[in-house]
Amino acid sequence: MAGAGGGALRELLAGRARKWKSTFGSTAELRAAVLSLLDRHQNLSDLLLEVEGSVKPAGEGGREHQELSSESFIVSVLQEQASRLGVPTAVLAAKNAVTKIEQICQSSVSPSQAPLLNLDQRESLSCLLRTVKDLLENNVFSRSHFCQEIWKMKDLPVLEAVWHLHRNGITGLGELLESADGRAVEEWLCSSLCALCERAEGSPQDAEHAGRVLSDFAIVFLQNGFQPSELGRKLEFKKVPHICHAVLQRMLTWVLDAVGKEKEEDVSTLQAMRFWLNVFDVSIYKSAVHPDSLQQFFRHTLTEVLTYNPLLKVSDAIHKQREWSFTRTCSLLTALYRKLFVAFSAKESICQLQRVLETHEVNWQHVLSCVSTLVVCQAEAEPLFKDLLSHLLIKAFENYDMENMITAFLIARQAALEGPAVFMPYSEWFKASFGNASSHHGSSKKALVFLFEFLSELVPFEVAPYLKVHIMYPPFVPTKHRSVLLEYITLAKTRLADLKVAIEDMGLYEDLSSTHDSVQPQGQALRDVEKALQIFENTRKIPTSVIEASIFRRPYYTSWFLPALLRPRVLPKAPDTRMAFIDSLKRADKIPSNLYSTYIQACRARKEKMLQDESKVEPNHSKEPAEQLKAELAALRVLIVDQAKHEDVPAQIAVISDRLSNVLGHNSDENEAAILNSRIQVNVFDPQLEPCHQSVVDLLLTSFCQNLIAASYFNPPDRQGPCLSLFVKMICGHRSLIPALLGRLCQLIYHQGPSLNDAHILGLAAFMIHLCESRSLIPEIEADFGISQPVAEKVLSISEFWSCLLVCRTEESLSFCTRFCTAAVSYLLCKFSSFSCDDLCALVPPSLVKKLQYFVPRLSLEARGITSKEDKADLVWSSLTCPSLNYRRASLCLWKQARFQELLKEKAFQLSFREWLLLELEMYPEKDVLSASERQDFHYWAIYQWYLPAPSASGGCDGDLEKACGVIIDCILDFSQRLDLGSCGQLKSVSPDIHCKLQERLKDRHRGSALGEQLWRQQELLLHRRILVGLPASTLIVTCRKGKKTVLDCEDFFHYVNSELKNISSRGYALSYGITAHFFRGLLNASLDCEESAEGVNDVLTTCQTKCPIVLFSAVLWWPRLEPLLCSQWKRLFGAPLPEELERLRECQSSAMGFLSSGRVFPLSGPPWISAAFLHCTVQQQSPRGRERNALKRLGTDTEQLLVSLLFFSLMDLISAKIAPKEGVDFQTSLEWALEILQCLEERGISWPLLFLSAEEGSRKYSVLHSAASDRHSRLLPVAFYSLTPGFHHKLLTREHVFLYVALNLYIQLLQLFVEGKDLPQPEQFRRQGLGLESDTALGYDLPCLCCVPQADPLEVISAARRFLLGAIPRCPAKSFGNVGLLLEACEKLDPEVGAALQHFSQPAAAMEVDEELFLF
Repeated sequence: MAGAGGGALRELLAGRARKWKSTFGSTAELRAAVLSLLDRHQNLSDLLLEVEGSVKPAGEGGREHQELSSESFIVSVLQEQASRLGVPTAVLAAKNAVTKIEQICQSSVSPSQAPLLNLDQRESLSCLLRTVKDLLENNVFSRSHFCQEIWKMKDLPVLEAVWHLHRNGITGLGELLESADGRAVEEWLCSSLCALCERAEGSPQDAEHAGRVLSDFAIVFLQNGFQPSELGRKLEFKKVPHICHAVLQRMLTWVLDAVGKEKEEDVSTLQAMRFWLNVFDVSIYKSAVHPDSLQQFFRHTLTEVLTYNPLLKVSDAIHKQREWSFTRTCSLLTALYRKLFVAFSAKESICQLQRVLETHEVNWQHVLSCVSTLVVCQAEAEPLFKDLLSHLLIKAFENYDMENMITAFLIARQAALEGPAVFMPYSEWFKASFGNASSHHGSSKKALVFLFEFLSELVPFEVAPYLKVHIMYPPFVPTKHRSVLLEYITLAKTRLADLKVAIEDMGLYEDLSSTHDSVQPQGQALRDVEKALQIFENTRKIPTSVIEASIFRRPYYTSWFLPALLRPRVLPKAPDTRMAFIDSLKRADKIPSNLYSTYIQACRARKEKMLQDESKVEPNHSKEPAEQLKAELAALRVLIVDQAKHEDVPAQIAVISDRLSNVLGHNSDENEAAILNSRIQVNVFDPQLEPCHQSVVDLLLTSFCQNLIAASYFNPPDRQGPCLSLFVKMICGHRSLIPALLGRLCQLIYHQGPSLNDAHILGLAAFMIHLCESRSLIPEIEADFGISQPVAEKVLSISEFWSCLLVCRTEESLSFCTRFCTAAVSYLLCKFSSFSCDDLCALVPPSLVKKLQYFVPRLSLEARGITSKEDKADLVWSSLTCPSLNYRRASLCLWKQARFQELLKEKAFQLSFREWLLLELEMYPEKDVLSASERQDFHYWAIYQWYLPAPSASGGCDGDLEKACGVIIDCILDFSQRLDLGSCGQLKSVSPDIHCKLQERLKDRHRGSALGEQLWRQQELLLHRRILVGLPASTLIVTCRKGKKTVLDCEDFFHYVNSELKNISSRGYALSYGITAHFFRGLLNASLDCEESAEGVNDVLTTCQTKCPIVLFSAVLWWPRLEPLLCSQWKRLFGAPLPEELERLRECQSSAMGFLSSGRVFPLSGPPWISAAFLHCTVQQQSPRGRERNALKRLGTDTEQLLVSLLFFSLMDLISAKIAPKEGVDFQTSLEWALEILQCLEERGISWPLLFLSAEEGSRKYSVLHSAASDRHSRLLPVAFYSLTPGFHHKLLTREHVFLYVALNLYIQLLQLFVEGKDLPQPEQFRRQGLGLESDTALGYDLPCLCCVPQADPLEVISAARRFLLGAIPRCPAKSFGNVGLLLEACEKLDPEVGAALQHFSQPAAAMEVDEELFLF
């Protein structure tokens, strides 16, 4: 009835419903009729499939029959049948449900689908389960009887059917298992699960269903089989825990049985087992399983794996453990280990391994493969294994326990098999553990005898490489016990002889801890020849090891080494390295004459045979290992770009390492003990690589760069995981490849750097960071920089080697080095963003950061001084990886990073004055990116503004000019004698002379427009300033006789400053630091000619107060940098206290700082504007904000001029922020400070509007301030005035009758600025015209017009001012209009509306019309 029968029932019910009204009188009569019908033709099992919705009667007459559902009929039928049979209805329903399930499960067409249902079966089962749910809700279904009946089926149910019962809440898997026979259900579950795993390899739909079934079953198995004891067990489940535990155990055994015979198993079977390993995915359990249960399950599984079938003896492990390395271990086992380790930390995994070793008999193959997997896949495992080995050795020697000793040796050897990238070589561990008097065996003779007894017991089972390690690096033995050591060496040599390996035939460069079988002397000799040729090629000297072998190891040298070297071949026309080496040995009498003659004759015969055969003799190298390496590298890239697959990267890198060993040959395998402590020789001047090595290195470098670029496309470096770091460590583990790697890097960076593209530079820069990270794996480097040097070789670390490769002498090399260093440091800061500065110091060569300190200010004016700091370093990396790379912009962006600035504070990264000089001396002026004048500007800034005032702790000169001169002289003398890196050794000019400036001054001027004249004048002034600072400082001061005294005359200089120099200052009220410091240095030097030097200085500074106040304001602004310079110079010249005026400046500075920081009273001594200047500059230099308001309130009462002067300086900064935003003055900060001062003035009732009028128009008491302001700042005062409108008090109009006049005057000036400058181009246009003025004082803000203000729209400023005036004029009292008539004409001409308002309200009657408060305020 599931199909046609179900439809018949529905038709029957529907048809009957239409006739209820005429045939049946009630629902009860209808129910009785239907039951009678079904009693004759019923099939209860099929009836359970009827789960359709209710059938409602048609027509209005059926209202009394509210609902008639199929479920109610099913319940009625079941009840009728149950009463007839005398059984409970729930029991009958359960039996019929089981019958139907059996029918559904048996309807499978293909037996291969045994664990899963087909589509029709799922649909039928779904219908059945919906009916059963309804029966459960009506309490007419017995779960217990259902569970019992399930196991009575002839054929047990399909696994998926049981899963549906569990999933839909019919009966849980636990209830089903509890009611079953334990053994039978275990068999059924295990066979069904195995079949399910095999079925999962079918279609994607089958795999999806199988995955859901397996994960739900696994959750039940863990919940019951590994329930934490503190939670207690469910009382109704007595069998379930045992069944679940047993099933998991049998399935694990199914997998482990296949581990030992992986090659014999069918591929599909192995795939099925891999599918079962999904049970060990931690993610499937989430919150469904208690964490303790999960830990218990994983610990139990790891213990079972390690102790499974412990048949192998220790002797087998010693002999076979080379075959149990990570890449050779069964992939099923390594996959299982890796899944188990996810649940534990590395420390927990090793602790569990230790517990198992101490308490169980173990399977050594599984234990050692577990060690390999841990060291390869867990980055934290190496130090933990070292601790474990130390613990085992301590216990062994405490109790003289052989078991702990053999365990330690096996673990150390196994970990070492995976290469030095993940664990130290065995030879290193053996030397570290037993090579000195403080070792464990050095405490007593008993301990010494115990060690050698142990080593002796190992001898019969040892392989040759480990015996060679023990002989070449024997344990430390006191002299009186040398017989014990000699006895062991004799025994070990006997074993080597049995293995047909003579210690006398050991190679010159033999790998003493190779993972491979011992190489016969012939093969080892060939490798020794290749190594000797490599050393000879780099040094052009016969290797010491070859000379020693010719004397002390004569049998090996004559029997094996020379025949391998003198193999006949066709000699090249031009002598190659091998021929040159043979000739050197011949000249040194290291090759017998007869042997040499035989070699030459054999070579000639080989050539004749080649000509006869018309064929060349070429070595037949198989390309298969290289192709395998390429394939594995490609597979690695797929894993690196997918963050979800990063956990598979360590295993893939281990496979790549194995493939790389095959390509290079076993001599270059990991752990080359023979070259472990030997230096690497690199010929920087002319690096030569073997073609085979170069191709391998290029393949690895290309792979690294591609991986980096591909990974960066999806994630920034800090989210790329340790993949690239592990890759570089793996490369460093192949010791014989390192010379070729460094040689290739030398070719790429030192010789071909400027020709590299951006992707190459990014990749190599990141590679350099990871190479420094792996510096412990790289020996010292002997770098040969060419035969022209007095000392041809230098011993360098890897960091120093990088510094030698990055040299800057020309524009091209400077560009390359800037790009490279920027990329490297940006990658460092982003990759290791969580590292402290101390940790970062160990990862990057200090020279790279120092070079950036040299490059960036040299190329960017914006970097010369204090700059704003950004927060995120990944912005720099993203700008580097973008196709349109601008290296100057990227380097400046890096320079502004707060993290980079923090790095520069580290002692190791600070570029000293001496280092800066040496870098600058390296540059070729004729090939420099800077012009002569630009270079002099850079020199002047670096020397006078950076290094001279800087403290010696950060590489500066403490303001001591004598000290700076000493450093310069020493550097020039040192540089003239240096020949490093092939420098010519000749002293180059480091700065242009004055003739260069004069030639620039005579360039054709751009005549014609007013703008052209102004621009030309700006150029001239900048050149004049350069000339001034290039001349001796004392030339600025004139000494003359006045009566009997020598006096200092600065009249001409003051006039030049007031008329010209102040107009190229961006700060408005102060000159640049350079010209300021130059003047004061000249003043102190010139005072030497005065009888009273201090008095001469005082007189000049007193004159400054009236004749040239901008000089004093400049001194105030730059005082923190100027003070140490002046103090040092005065002390050096006179050794006396400072002159009174200089001392007064020091006291003012101290008073201002004390007033702001500690709340002291601010004394008013001297001119108030000097005190105001110090107070203003100190406020600007202190970063914390918010205390200024309180400070202003603490000022005394007689502070009118002080506060007005403060307002003036704040206005100057406000204007500077508009016209020179890159000068470090913030507009908003300046505006807030000005408004604070304005509010203080208003609260004290101090008049201030006259400050905005010139000395001729307003009060002359502000003439000093106005005389110090530059012309452009004075012309832009209207902008500053109308920026202050939010702070104007509502009583201002009535209190200050001159206010309206000032406001109108400034508004007219504002309009005139706009009218005069309306046709002028914007600052961006000036830069596009290519005028070559890169100085920050050159042009961009030099024109005093609103349209040149980059941060404001001129029309908006004028509109705001206009609205203010139109609102203010009606509120002004009649007295305010007294003198506005002078402005009326100009106002009506420029703005008729404002002029009309002014004309109207200036009448007395009109002025009285408005008395309400000005809404504007």
